[in-house]
Amino acid sequence: MNLIRRTPAALSAYRPPGMDDQFGRLVEHMFEDMLSPFTHPTALAPWSAEGAVSPRMHISENDKAFEVQADLPGVNKDDVKVAIEHQRVTIEAETKRAQEQREGENVLYSERSASKFLRSFMLPVEVDEGSAQARMENGVLTLTLPKKQGSAATRIAIL
Repeated sequence: MNLIRRTPAALSAYRPPGMDDQFGRLVEHMFEDMLSPFTHPTALAPWSAEGAVSPRMHISENDKAFEVQADLPGVNKDDVKVAIEHQRVTIEAETKRAQEQREGENVLYSERSASKFLRSFMLPVEVDEGSAQARMENGVLTLTLPKKQGSAATRIAIL
């Protein structure tokens, strides 16, 4: 069995030439996101072999930024890592198992355990990593991700 690693550029090579409209871009991003577990090492399925859970999210946008809200119940803000690479955002978090046991006490039943959260996704435009902000409140991670401003088109005089 031969495995062929496909890059995002190779994935978009299948696209017919007339798909430059918004629907075409939506379909292209859908295929890139669907195939991202095979092309990006940190993009895992909702339940991975490593036991990581994909947190539930809400993503909205305005003219200047994206706002991402991810549910990370029981996670301390010091145990959250957010990585931004161009258009890809990766959220990793982990809850620690509470191992408090007093002397002379036997634990009969415990439903507290450690959990690992991992989610990686693509946004439609690049993010300005330097201006990104994150805050954690009541188990909800809120990311404010400003859109990177592209350079305006320049008109050149024809001589």
